[in-house]
Amino acid sequence: MKRFWYMLGLLSVFTIAITINNMNKPPKQSIAMAQEQGLPQVQSLPVIGSVEKLRSILETVESSRVYMGEGVVTGAIARDNITNSGAVKSADPAPATSSVPLGGNTDFSATNIQVTGVDEADIIKNDGKYIYQVNNQELIITQADPSDQMKIVQRISFKESEFSPRELFVDDQHLILIGNAGYQEVLPANPAIDQSTEEQSKSMIYPPIAHKSTVKAIIYDLADKSNLTKIREVELDGDYISSRKIGSTLYLMANKYLNTYQIMNQGLEPSLPSYRDTLSNEEFVSIDYPNIHYFPNFIEPNYLLIASLNLDQKDQEMKVSSYLGSGQNIYASTSNLYVAVTQYERIEEPSPLPQAVPNSSVAPAIGQIHPSSFDSATALYRFSLDQDGAEFKAQGNVPGTILNQFSMDEYNGHFRIATTKGQIWGSEENTSKNNVYILDQTLQLLGKIEDIAPGERIYSIRFMGDRGYMVTFKNVDPFFVLDLKDPVAPKILGALKIPGYSDYLHPYDENHIIGFGKETVELSQTNDQGILPGTPRGSNAYYLGMKLAVFDVTDVSNPVEMFKTTIGDRGTDSEVLHNHKALLFNKDTGLLSFPVTLMEVKNPVTNPSVPQYGTFSFQGAYVYHFDLNSGFTLRGKISHLEQTDLLKAGQQYYGSKSIERILYIKNTLYTVSKGVIKANDLASLQEKNRLILNP
Repeated sequence: MKRFWYMLGLLSVFTIAITINNMNKPPKQSIAMAQEQGLPQVQSLPVIGSVEKLRSILETVESSRVYMGEGVVTGAIARDNITNSGAVKSADPAPATSSVPLGGNTDFSATNIQVTGVDEADIIKNDGKYIYQVNNQELIITQADPSDQMKIVQRISFKESEFSPRELFVDDQHLILIGNAGYQEVLPANPAIDQSTEEQSKSMIYPPIAHKSTVKAIIYDLADKSNLTKIREVELDGDYISSRKIGSTLYLMANKYLNTYQIMNQGLEPSLPSYRDTLSNEEFVSIDYPNIHYFPNFIEPNYLLIASLNLDQKDQEMKVSSYLGSGQNIYASTSNLYVAVTQYERIEEPSPLPQAVPNSSVAPAIGQIHPSSFDSATALYRFSLDQDGAEFKAQGNVPGTILNQFSMDEYNGHFRIATTKGQIWGSEENTSKNNVYILDQTLQLLGKIEDIAPGERIYSIRFMGDRGYMVTFKNVDPFFVLDLKDPVAPKILGALKIPGYSDYLHPYDENHIIGFGKETVELSQTNDQGILPGTPRGSNAYYLGMKLAVFDVTDVSNPVEMFKTTIGDRGTDSEVLHNHKALLFNKDTGLLSFPVTLMEVKNPVTNPSVPQYGTFSFQGAYVYHFDLNSGFTLRGKISHLEQTDLLKAGQQYYGSKSIERILYIKNTLYTVSKGVIKANDLASLQEKNRLILNP
């Protein structure tokens, strides 16, 4: 019975009750139709123009929402009744990116990024002498080299009510600190809504107050590390999506949410998106309706703001563009920015739920319950990037939803994207299937591989030049090698099925990929306990400890697992499984390191029905040497925890001594937590020094 209610709960999450007017056709049909008719998909975006037009658009949005259980997915496909106007913009040629930093700087390490030349913000950076760290509500700068003279040279504290730092960029001249700020603002009532005298009196005494959240970047001059000079602040209305830094240009992206219910039903005046650049104005500047564009085929009640700032042009104001829409996942090459947003569309009415039998305690069989059938798709927007900012160039969509930024890639002027469509517990047409699509610069379809690994979903994907590598999972880990050389006719070259899965794939060279994930074991169901009538018996996969694997794809038709090692028992985790920036890797020296939270089974049970969870026993850095001759060699482990910390830990450890990043400067390996920076000799791993950050 518990199993039934669990599955019923899962189904209810994905049950859709929507009312959609003037809907698009399913994404696959839309792409195919555009190709068959030879229609261009790239046109200049219309502008909102006025508050009346915005209300008209938002009314369509409100009637087009997708409701899943008790939650709301605002990414419903909605069609505005205004047709695009304007000439088709020509596609900008894009260079062959998809390049991956395989080695490292010989003097000091850098953040593990997706695309060479496109820097990503992180909580810790270094420049070969200093370590820059976002540490709770502080920015801490530590002189790290020489290691025997480690000391804090600057710490800047921020009031949590005013600014919360999140991550940073560092170059030769600047430190850019990015975080969230908050303000209280009085909201104007809509004069078009009739109010009684009593209501007007109350609104005068108790005006509506709203919290305004912003994304703030503080730019410092790094000339004097011990006394940073603040050059300027820039700020975007909304919540932080992501950022990139290409050369001297910083790109910031934010979402500002619009409460359609309050606007449409409670008379709230729609707010305009705004920004601030202290170079020209200490106050926020609103972007008016004639300067806000929208995506006609996909509207979401958000303003997407994209800002660019050339740090070398000290007298140049930040450039900001605003779009009625949204951004969820970001991919950037050196010349283009791609924004991806999930969208849903119901394609048929659901079957009615079976009626409960009076005075019966028997629940309906799970096979009798039919969730609503819907299509998922990913809306895509391309913006060209240069010193003049980000300019919209194209929009399109593909079936299915993406996993993360590594699901997207640009190479030789083509855009590649991997998606999962359907649900892993779905049946027939609704079962999950995985796909790869190749689009041109106008985001029109060129080639595709569909229906990969039915019943599974993508756990990791990596594009490398003419190839792609995909890991899907349900019970076993199929590792697929994809040939993407011909964008019109991509194909699967080979596949390998092994236990476990990879959450992150990192290139070693053109023929070898390192996978970071979990080991698994597949167990058969041996009794009827928890099995509902009509439910087939089968097997379940249970994850175990962490797994490192190397895939050899020299023979593309026959990939093999060349090396493998595991860490800990069930429950063992690492930030590198969720955040690629936590990985330190240098191919030239064979250095491979990442933080690990180790869980170990202390008192194993004989023949357990399911694998046991381990208990906490270690948190710190695992340091390996890796090469293609000997595989993974564990050189040592470094922790900031003392014995007293372990005694306090219990089942898990959460504290200021959890190692977050590992880096090196010259011949020293540094491990950094919020409480400590420890320096170890890179060759012997012997401790050389430690610096207490927060006594």
